[in-house]
Amino acid sequence: MTRGRLRVYLGAAPGVGKTYAMLAEAHRRRARGTDVVVGYVETHGRPLTVERLAGLESLPRRTMEYRGTAFTELDTGAVIARRPRVVLVDELAHTNVPGSRHAKRWQDVEEILEAGIDVISTVNVQHLESVNDVVEQITGVPQRETVPDEVVRRADQVELVDMTPEALRRRMAHGNVYAPEKVDAALGNYFRVGNLTALRELALLWLAGKVDDQLDRYRADHEIHGTWEARERVVVALTGGPEGDTLVRRAARIADRTKGADLLAVHVLPGDGLTGTDPAHLVRQRALVENLGGTYHQVVGDDIPTGLLDFARGVNATQLVLGASRRGRIAQLFSRGVGVTTTAHSGPIDVHLVTHEEVSKGRRARPSRGGLTRRRRTAGFVLAAVLLPLLTLVLHHLRGEFSLPSDILLFLVAVIGVALVGGLYPALFTAVSGSLLLNYYFTPPLDRFTISEQENLLALVVYVVVAAAVSAVVDLNYRRSREASRTRTEAEVLSALAGGVLRGQSTPRDILEDLRRTFGLTAVTLLERGPGDAGALGMHSDPDRWRVASTAGGPPCTAPKAGETEIPIDDGLVLVLRGRTLRAEDRRVLEAFAAHAAVALRQQRLAAEAEQARPLAEADRIRTALLNAVSHDLRTPLSSAKAAVDSLRSPDVTWIEEDRDELVDTAAESLARLDRLVANLLDMSRLQAGVLGVLPRLLAVEDVVPRAVSSLEHLDASGVRVRISGGLPVVSADPALLERVLANLVANAVRHNPPGEPVTVTASAHADRVELRVIDRGPGIPVSERDAVFTPFQRLGDRDNSTGVGLGLALSRGLTEAMGGTLLPEETPGGGLTMVVTLRTARSLVPGPHRSGLGEYEEPGGR
Repeated sequence: MTRGRLRVYLGAAPGVGKTYAMLAEAHRRRARGTDVVVGYVETHGRPLTVERLAGLESLPRRTMEYRGTAFTELDTGAVIARRPRVVLVDELAHTNVPGSRHAKRWQDVEEILEAGIDVISTVNVQHLESVNDVVEQITGVPQRETVPDEVVRRADQVELVDMTPEALRRRMAHGNVYAPEKVDAALGNYFRVGNLTALRELALLWLAGKVDDQLDRYRADHEIHGTWEARERVVVALTGGPEGDTLVRRAARIADRTKGADLLAVHVLPGDGLTGTDPAHLVRQRALVENLGGTYHQVVGDDIPTGLLDFARGVNATQLVLGASRRGRIAQLFSRGVGVTTTAHSGPIDVHLVTHEEVSKGRRARPSRGGLTRRRRTAGFVLAAVLLPLLTLVLHHLRGEFSLPSDILLFLVAVIGVALVGGLYPALFTAVSGSLLLNYYFTPPLDRFTISEQENLLALVVYVVVAAAVSAVVDLNYRRSREASRTRTEAEVLSALAGGVLRGQSTPRDILEDLRRTFGLTAVTLLERGPGDAGALGMHSDPDRWRVASTAGGPPCTAPKAGETEIPIDDGLVLVLRGRTLRAEDRRVLEAFAAHAAVALRQQRLAAEAEQARPLAEADRIRTALLNAVSHDLRTPLSSAKAAVDSLRSPDVTWIEEDRDELVDTAAESLARLDRLVANLLDMSRLQAGVLGVLPRLLAVEDVVPRAVSSLEHLDASGVRVRISGGLPVVSADPALLERVLANLVANAVRHNPPGEPVTVTASAHADRVELRVIDRGPGIPVSERDAVFTPFQRLGDRDNSTGVGLGLALSRGLTEAMGGTLLPEETPGGGLTMVVTLRTARSLVPGPHRSGLGEYEEPGGR
């Protein structure tokens, strides 16, 4: 069966017209004779959407009951049974009611597509999984419903429904998106111009990535290898040399000339894995590329120009930035070099050859990291000095039994043995010495350094050449083996080091300690130049000019000259090693450790700065939320009170006593609501500042709960049942604050409780604590969201802007904890929410028995 096709309308924000565009497309297809049905469309009560829905066949929805409330969902089975050509399914990221066929609506859509039915759906950019956290940072509103990006990326068509922020705000002001009572709060919160602009950019960038994927698929399917300049992509080639910084900055400037251009850096590794590049340079240049907004890549290739061009064509690059050759003029006579070769085969890709300070200086000779030690070479010479006379003596006694070719082969074996032990130079010494001994003792005329026959001369010459060649091959093989082993070890060390830094799991001290253990040092110190000391004379050895940024091991080095080895990192940082002098070939790894230590130090300081700025950011977030929320919540009671007072003062109306009392009650209720709001705000600010005064006393909970319930004059508390038996231990609490806590919890429970269901308040004693429980039968709170409801200015779902600023639960938890107690939510058996207030009893504070039922009394010893 052929899979159905998916078309998605992507919007930057609610209200841009995704559903309307989907319905318009349905009408167009229906007019062409296509069998189109509506599986699920959410109109949100918008008149234009409701009007557009008319004339389309709508399939019945599936009704499900959850926690006493009926919900309607997409009936996937009915859609598949009906088998239309096209079905409309709104809100792709929607979460289905528990017990549904699938947990998410996009899973319903996948099943419908597998049945061969085309689907048209809608989704907002804030519901895409990859940008969900970014949207929360921008808007401050977490999105609980998400859809995997891959689901939308696999869609056959994705169409952006776009609208300018100003136009969307006008639509909202005209009442075309939300109900009038919610418009002010929405415009002042989620739908600010800055938020909408950022969301619009996110939608455009995400769709651009989707278009790139489609273009890459098309080019691959049609085997198109040429470059299509649909978008500027600048690739910079890095060799691991010091000129890489210049190339990266130059490529970044080229990319900045075109809005939206991509910057990519690539380093081609030789196929044998043996490279003379400096890892410290590559680490620094990778960080520079990423700081400039680019990406870093490594590819393996035996031919560098081919590897560069294959990568550039693979990413559809339009420009390639290379450094001018570092080779000398003589070397350039024998080979055109990477730059010239790449340019000759680049085709439509523009190649920039950038000059730099390293031009024509020649490549640095790659240090021999795999050669034999001096001890091995000495052993080779000793072996040659012993083996040659011994072999000559033995063959001299057997001179009549072996021919000259046999003697040459035995001397060749000796050369190979010396090569295996001492390397090239002892083997060459053995070959030359052996040729002289063969000439004198075994080549006619004997006991002379003359050769009478040309054949013997040729045999000796061939012996010397073969011995030298075999010695060179053996020595090269040994060197390569040692070099590969060392390279593998370096790679493992650097991979572990880089992985720890990138994951943020390595501190500067951890890196320095790893370096100290790796090379067996006594102390490793990262020194930082003091402020204003750039270029100061004598500062290299002056401890007062440096300060220790991080250290590991023994006493730290106080100046660069205080250690055996120093590794400069930049103008302000230097790594100093103490314990032993390291070999020159170790400097590559040392520089990599130094670069990673500098990165880790900067990460640590950025994290510390972010931690210092977090309270300020949190305070600013709370301040912004406060202003946004209070602007709405203050306006309602003020408007009601002002309207009531203005009506009473109006000289044009004569009020009867009942109407006058009603207006006075309205004004009083509004002012009381305003007073409670201001009191909550003040208490929350005192809690956050740590200056809230708490006066703990010993009291009986059965005396406080009735007062808390009776204080809820603004709510109908007739459905609140207090079930507290006598004999409970007295608790330590501030009576006024405890009353506030219970009043807030009961008010919250009454507000969310279904009609006809009572709110129950109970209390029970457990060891040295008393638990007060406020039980409701409302919708409850999912486990994943229970911590969020205690955040200031946060309401469940954060969608209702007409029920207060969301301070009640946050303030209740803060007041409870200030009294030494806890406030935790639990699920009510059978559905609902139970808020549990735990308080310490007098037994946990003062030795001796305590009895309840005595009212409030002072704690022994005063307070």
